[in-house]
Amino acid sequence: MENSKSDRYAAAGVDITAGYKAVELMKAHVKRTTIPGADTAIGGFGGTFVPDISGMKEPVLVSGTDGVGTKIKLAFDLDKHDTVGIDCVAMCVNDIICCGAKPLFFLDYIACGKNIPEKIAEIVGGVAEGCVQSGCALIGGETAEHPGLMPEEEYDLAGFAVGIVDREKVFDKNNVSEGDVMLALPSTGVHSNGFSLVRKILADSGTSLMNTFPELSGKTIGEVLLTPTRIYVKSILALMDSVTVKSCAHITGGGFYENIPRALPEGLGAVIKRSDVRVLPIFDVLAKLGNVPEREMFNVYNMGVGMVVIVSESESEKALEILRNMGEDAYVLGRVAKSGESVTIC
Repeated sequence: MENSKSDRYAAAGVDITAGYKAVELMKAHVKRTTIPGADTAIGGFGGTFVPDISGMKEPVLVSGTDGVGTKIKLAFDLDKHDTVGIDCVAMCVNDIICCGAKPLFFLDYIACGKNIPEKIAEIVGGVAEGCVQSGCALIGGETAEHPGLMPEEEYDLAGFAVGIVDREKVFDKNNVSEGDVMLALPSTGVHSNGFSLVRKILADSGTSLMNTFPELSGKTIGEVLLTPTRIYVKSILALMDSVTVKSCAHITGGGFYENIPRALPEGLGAVIKRSDVRVLPIFDVLAKLGNVPEREMFNVYNMGVGMVVIVSESESEKALEILRNMGEDAYVLGRVAKSGESVTIC
């Protein structure tokens, strides 16, 4: 690769050889994500994957793409870059599992002001960990150096996932009925949405990322906020094997009021008792610091509920048992009812 070195390109801000070094450093991370069907070679022009469609009547590919948003600013401020990759994978695979699709592979895209190979490898290490948690393969990606467009110390991260499901097993919200039970799968915190408001709250209140609060069990607020997004893929896949999952909602930006209705047919709404929502302490801290009304908090954040699964009442106890056996502290969040409001929190 030494023959491809360009002094003039480097003088313009792009070091080709740094890119080669980054690829070498990330190979061990990528290898961790190898699953059947994946090609472990990286550095070519495209990633390849051979899906196993045996036993499927009508395989359907499901794709999702997302980034980490302005949460990435916290990674800059704390100089911690090994978790945002988990967030990136989570935002994609948690979306496609809401169709019942098993993630197959993932590709990432990192745009940076300057390619620092060790930092890029740290970011990709987080991406690989997210892929391991969701059982998919990291089969490729791109690192683009953008001198003059981005500060040298900054980067942005986005990704793309593809999954597969037999058409007859796709979750269909039209199967949801009055009286069905909504189960909550707890979040690990703010996940990867609403960080523009988070940062404004911190700035306006003069709160440092190093500040601690009694509600946060001695952790700094920065540490709690940077906690990576929980990945629910394996839990939902296990649930599908034994229970009819009617619908599913990934609680991202827009909180309860935007995301839960996407999992419900027209004419039905979600009725949730406020006292039944296990709100995490970080949301109480943010609401207090920013004097944010509770309804707005539920309209922006997950409030401690990362995923909502809808099942029939007759299968709800079995579903809870399965989810708890998978490590989810799942609980009954509410019920589906005929309602003039798509979401009622009372």
